[in-house]
Amino acid sequence: MSETVTAQRPRFHLAVPVDDLDAARTFYGDVLGCEQGRSDDTWVDWNFHGHQFVTHLAPERSERVHNPVDGHDVPVPHFGLLLTVPEFHDLAGRLRAADRDFVIEPYLRFAGQPGEQWTMFLLDPAGNAMEFKAFADDAQVFAA
Repeated sequence: MSETVTAQRPRFHLAVPVDDLDAARTFYGDVLGCEQGRSDDTWVDWNFHGHQFVTHLAPERSERVHNPVDGHDVPVPHFGLLLTVPEFHDLAGRLRAADRDFVIEPYLRFAGQPGEQWTMFLLDPAGNAMEFKAFADDAQVFAA
């Protein structure tokens, strides 16, 4: 992310629980390609496309909830990134090449409607749900 964009747009900080820091390092570093920052015995900082994302060792997990969206059971909570369409397809290819399972396979949601977007859901090794999406028209991201 360029300095100009970073200065104009606040970056988010998100911390999530994981049950295995080595598995988190493999997934976030090797599979997703995030640069690792500072770390300790119980946490790792990641550069998540210019945002500070932290994996904290917390072996106990709670039960997940799902909400219906476009005929799919979307896991809640979840987090992810809005990508360009080419970035979305590149990431989908990397995830398939790494033999990752999808909660919801990559597909075109709301096809032909306002808000048309490519989306996919997967779980990280600790079970944290992630969504990556790419809008056909970026102006629709916050449309009502």
